[in-house]
Amino acid sequence: MFIESPRYTERFGSVRLSHVQRVIALDSGLKSELPPYGAMGVIKIEEETIKHFEDRMAVVIPVKDEKLKLFEGVVSGVPHDCLVIVISNSQRGKVDRFRMEGDALSQLCRFTIRKALIAHQKDPAIAEAAAEAGCDELLGEDGLIRDGKSEAMVVGLLMAKAAGKEYVGFVDADNYFPGAVLEYVRNYAAGFSLAQSPYSMVRILWHYKPKISGGLYFRRWGRVSETTNKYLNDLISSKTGFETEVVRTGNAGEHAMSMKLAEILPYASGYAVEPQELVSIFENFGGILPTKNLKVMEQGIDVFQIETRNPHLHEEKGEEHLSNMLLLALSTIYHSPLCGEESKQAILAELIKQEVLKEGEEPPPVRLVSPLKKVSTDKFISHIREDFDKYNVLG
Repeated sequence: MFIESPRYTERFGSVRLSHVQRVIALDSGLKSELPPYGAMGVIKIEEETIKHFEDRMAVVIPVKDEKLKLFEGVVSGVPHDCLVIVISNSQRGKVDRFRMEGDALSQLCRFTIRKALIAHQKDPAIAEAAAEAGCDELLGEDGLIRDGKSEAMVVGLLMAKAAGKEYVGFVDADNYFPGAVLEYVRNYAAGFSLAQSPYSMVRILWHYKPKISGGLYFRRWGRVSETTNKYLNDLISSKTGFETEVVRTGNAGEHAMSMKLAEILPYASGYAVEPQELVSIFENFGGILPTKNLKVMEQGIDVFQIETRNPHLHEEKGEEHLSNMLLLALSTIYHSPLCGEESKQAILAELIKQEVLKEGEEPPPVRLVSPLKKVSTDKFISHIREDFDKYNVLG
């Protein structure tokens, strides 16, 4: 793979946030003479390097009642050496979509001789394991894992840790292009290979996000992404005194982390999870607020933003879904202790302008799940291993 060298790195305390790096070519060949660490602003990531990180990575796919063909395509795009972990909240009953997903996954794994894990978000055994580990914040009033994408991601993280993986990536299940999924994971591996610190994150910026409206129109930005990025950048600018546009991936559903970083971050419920990850990194390691993670501060946090070659075409879920995403994203910034009064008023004005809130209303605070480092993951693993075989799909 050929990828741009980071043109500039914004430093915010111990956080090294790289400006967007574009993928120049998806394959760099075996005989290219370009030096592996870059020439003329281009870095060659060797295939062996990519495979090294893929072998140590789990890819978590949260799914809820997606079209089965879409789901199959997404799984087929995950590189062979990665462990696939599917966390489904699909319906059970007369039409058991979860069973259908399991059957499709099992067939694919059998044909391709690979392993995967699949679990239902409402599995009582997983809820019991989470409670045993002290992760009660994941549970709803019914004693089961709450609904929500974030909750599925946390369960996936715990299962990746149980499987001994060092890196974990996330891919949404509504992607129409399996080739895009393949590229996302290769980009994760490329980003991890460039990290200076064991605490690293790779966030994907889509090259285009096509929309079908009469014809096929290749959009660069969505409304929610533009707005979230603006206020995340304002959060940094208000503390450094220098205006920045470095954040371009505030709502990146496709992203990955080293397990070391994943364990020390809190997770916001639902669709607030991706912007909250950045906000939490800024709060804990931006050097403005006190932190107890002095060792992490010394090594720093590397955040890479990589722009794909593949476009991203996914299911359109309607205006209400977008409004909810925007409200949750800006709530993470609004309620951050880094957010000053001027920024809060700007966020309120934005939400009223976009008709997400009415005059006099405020964004609701986001619900946070404590970092997994505070959870007894050993107890979760011990409890879940008793039923581990039923989650295992063997090729």
